[in-house]
Amino acid sequence: MTIPSAEGFLQASSCLPCTAAEEREVVDALTREAEKNVKHGDLRYLVSQSWWMEWQGYVGIFSHGENGTEQFPQAMNRPGEIDNSKLVSAERINGSEEPELQRTLREGEHYTLVPQEVWQRLYEWYKGGPEIPRKVIFDNPIDKTYIVDVYPLCLKLIDGRDSCQKVFRISRKAKVHELYSMVCSLMSVEQSEIVIWDYYQRSKGKKLLNQNETLEEAQLTMDQEILLEMKLGESSSGFSTRSTNDELALIPLEPSTSSFSIAGGPTFSKGFSSGIGSSFSQDNSFSPLLRDSEDGYNSLSNGTKDGTHGLSGLHNLGNTCFMNSAIQSLVHTPPLVQYFLEDYTCEINTENPLGLQGELAIAFGELLRKLWSSGRTSVAPRAFKSKLSRFAPQFSGYNQHDSQELLAFLLDGLHEDLNRVKKKPYIEAKDADGRPDDEFAEECWNYHKARNDSIIVDRFQGQYKSTLVCPVCNKISVTFDPFMYLSLPLPSTVTRMITVTVFSGTGDVLPMPYTVTVQKNGNCRDLTKALADVCCLKDSETLLLAEVYERRIYRYLTNPIEGLHSIKDEDILVAYRLPVGYEKLLRLEILHRRADRFLVEPQFNINRKLIGCPIVTCIPNGSTGKSDIYAAVSAVLVPFVRAKAHSPDVSAVKLNGNGPSLDGIVLTDNGTTSEEGLSISRSSEDDNAAVDELLPFQLSLTDEKGSIRNAIDTDSNRGLGLVIRVLMDWSEKEHGMYNIDYMDGLPEVFKPGFMSKKTRQEAVNLFSCLDAFLKEEPLGPDDMWYCPGCKEHRQASKKLDLWRLPEILVVHLKRFSYSRYMKNKLDTFVNFPIHDLNMSKYVKLTSRGDQHPMYELYAVINHYGGLGGGHYSAYAKLVEENNWYHFDDSHVSSVNEDEIRTSAAYVLFYRRVGGSSTVANGGAVDIEMVDSIEM
Repeated sequence: MTIPSAEGFLQASSCLPCTAAEEREVVDALTREAEKNVKHGDLRYLVSQSWWMEWQGYVGIFSHGENGTEQFPQAMNRPGEIDNSKLVSAERINGSEEPELQRTLREGEHYTLVPQEVWQRLYEWYKGGPEIPRKVIFDNPIDKTYIVDVYPLCLKLIDGRDSCQKVFRISRKAKVHELYSMVCSLMSVEQSEIVIWDYYQRSKGKKLLNQNETLEEAQLTMDQEILLEMKLGESSSGFSTRSTNDELALIPLEPSTSSFSIAGGPTFSKGFSSGIGSSFSQDNSFSPLLRDSEDGYNSLSNGTKDGTHGLSGLHNLGNTCFMNSAIQSLVHTPPLVQYFLEDYTCEINTENPLGLQGELAIAFGELLRKLWSSGRTSVAPRAFKSKLSRFAPQFSGYNQHDSQELLAFLLDGLHEDLNRVKKKPYIEAKDADGRPDDEFAEECWNYHKARNDSIIVDRFQGQYKSTLVCPVCNKISVTFDPFMYLSLPLPSTVTRMITVTVFSGTGDVLPMPYTVTVQKNGNCRDLTKALADVCCLKDSETLLLAEVYERRIYRYLTNPIEGLHSIKDEDILVAYRLPVGYEKLLRLEILHRRADRFLVEPQFNINRKLIGCPIVTCIPNGSTGKSDIYAAVSAVLVPFVRAKAHSPDVSAVKLNGNGPSLDGIVLTDNGTTSEEGLSISRSSEDDNAAVDELLPFQLSLTDEKGSIRNAIDTDSNRGLGLVIRVLMDWSEKEHGMYNIDYMDGLPEVFKPGFMSKKTRQEAVNLFSCLDAFLKEEPLGPDDMWYCPGCKEHRQASKKLDLWRLPEILVVHLKRFSYSRYMKNKLDTFVNFPIHDLNMSKYVKLTSRGDQHPMYELYAVINHYGGLGGGHYSAYAKLVEENNWYHFDDSHVSSVNEDEIRTSAAYVLFYRRVGGSSTVANGGAVDIEMVDSIEM
């Protein structure tokens, strides 16, 4: 048995299972077996995500949507060859057999990882490529957690004798002795004769001597240089022999002669450092903990004489712009600068199991000191990145990450390393028991401080009040919790116009197109609600959305939370007015096809083209006879009857009571139907003969593509599933009786016109974001609250209030939205104050009258571009100079204050200004909130 659609895709000798279901079963079994017996060194292969999704659709893999409903795949055709070309660079490095992987790829967005056995089977079935294998590395052998080394280290080996370069790849988890073995094999020398130096930016850093240290712990980074030297007194003749057939794929590479930067990736500048050599200085008071802290720069002076402080850039170590922007924002936070420039070692907590025994704080403190040393030489934050990766392993490697997520982990890590509480006391949570908010909030704050006390808590943490109200018993629950930053939603004002053609499922009116305006990042529920309003939907009706492609229904949009981003402007959308609870009825789908008077045999049906648009109606579960189906089709076609053809013969079925009236269908509690006033005569041979004579069209059972034609049975045509599809053949006779123009040429979702070139986007101000964050809203169905009064989970309403504000207020603008199917970024312009941000309206605690809730901006993290290829930078203010600067990795430049507000602003840093003479004297407040901007 073979699959007809597979013809032309594969060679005759290829190994192809009989059905798509068998492919799914084979891959599923191989995947389970590979995951069950995974071990260090196994291979995983990268597969293009787009091809993988197409294959999943073909084999029938589905996901579970809201309320456990099955979301069936859209793609039904067999995919072509595996195409991984978009995952690799266009050119390979000097003839390397292994393709060079693009540096900005994300798992789940650009590629998926499959076991070696699965790749081999997929390749047998589909061919294609190129193949991209990567090794499995165990992070923790005890609990069998592992990672796949998608981006192994790419190192440049420089021969100390003739300065030639060779490039090779090695796992960042490999030991230093493995690096020596690989280099010795390449150079045909003995390990006892050589020494390898960390040669970052062409400057000798340190010898790699600890053989059991991983390359990641040795702080080797992507694309950096290492130097091979002969030991003193040893002959250098060992370098004369070169391996030409090396299996380690070490690739010669010419020195780069250009300066370029990829999105969020490493910046290359001729491979040479503009800084100084390998001189180091350590403060004696820090000597016990200053291991591995050197970055190749003097921590006290970088050799310049200009006396400028705080203007050093940070090298991009490979997609680390997200980290650099967060670091620059923190090292320009005045309280942190003062703290880390002084002796903070007395507060280092080496006993906290939640921290890194002070190593992260030491690394950050040393990095801050380097950045605040005089001069403007850029710094490579390698030691800091190594410590951060140990505290938060998700930031190891060289993939792009979210700057705000890193900021949250970094602040938490610094807090744990600097927590003044050595042994946290156990404190049982208590209820308010009717006590005043002031008293209960202060108690909660004191409990928090009893376990958490650090410079981070002192400066960055505030407190908010959370109120939950049960919708049934009105039970009120109040809690006071700390926060380190505010994540504010953007009240999106970006809208789009969507045109949908609405069909009647009862045959009452002709189809009518409606154009509605919805939020661009809305979902199908929003679209359905907007359509219901404009088409005056009855309370007893609901809408079934569907996408029509090539004259047939391509998919039903039944998931209410599916994002509108899946609907393209060129798509054709329809909606069918059906009775509420239609899911419990049989759905009758009517396709239309042009009849051919000469070719009436079933085998020629596939050559006929579909016409018009499918019509959907419902029939009771027990009404599946031939007369029932004909009656339902006749009923929905009544609006299309031509005036001149309106005769008793044409509408006989409808007028004689055989047409189904959906208004008469009543759904009982158990899902059965009772037909009140619904008259459908039961079939008999005489009745069917009469129907065949009266009806002016031909019907046959078909599939979703309209490619088959089967006769309709007299008594029952109930098949598997909840949908019955019939095919109506249109001859000249039918065209003369019905006007099909109303179901032909349906409009697209959106067709750009003359006036659509310029759109108007309303600006959003920071206060509207705060209002959206603090507004009362119900909890989601997946986030139910257990009500202590009802003793059941309830969808309670939740209200947040800011109770206590910190000295440093970090505001995160939620520009990124993530769902199971799509990731999206909002580029909405947010107008935020630079001076005198007055939070009096939003903070509830008024007893601390000496602390005015007035803030001033001092740093901004920006994100440019989209999701996968974006770039981060930072604006920061030197408070002592009152000047703003742009920190873009290693590049630092002056910027005017009026250039700080951009649509790229992602994280805002405010510091409280004491006394606030501006407010006391009634000075002007920097609001300048415009209503709209031209985009």
